[in-house]
Amino acid sequence: MAMGRGSRNGALLLSILLIACSPLNSLAATHVVGDSQGWGFSMSYAKWADGKSFAPGDTLLFNYQAGLHNVVSVNAAGYRSCKASGSASKAATTGNDKVTLKKGANYFICSIPGHCEAGMKIQVIAN
Repeated sequence: MAMGRGSRNGALLLSILLIACSPLNSLAATHVVGDSQGWGFSMSYAKWADGKSFAPGDTLLFNYQAGLHNVVSVNAAGYRSCKASGSASKAATTGNDKVTLKKGANYFICSIPGHCEAGMKIQVIAN
């Protein structure tokens, strides 16, 4: 009888450990940048991000008409200057681009000339 109880306790402990150690990606959220307006000239992305909670592992989904825009991950300097500095070759261009957030500050711009300067840039803090 004691052996049966020990087996149950062991199984319970194993279940708790598996849940505690499981990747947080299963709890990750997907955020559609710009909501129904998508990624374009239609809004302030700083205002869009304000008040939203982002976590490492969450996904940003950038929806836009392919060929008109792109999405490039940049550092803080690239965000401020609207310069992709060599990252343009890594631009996402499908019009339905998914990016997984890393812990801390995440910066994205549209590298098409003039677009970032016109407001197509976003900073997201994932904590």
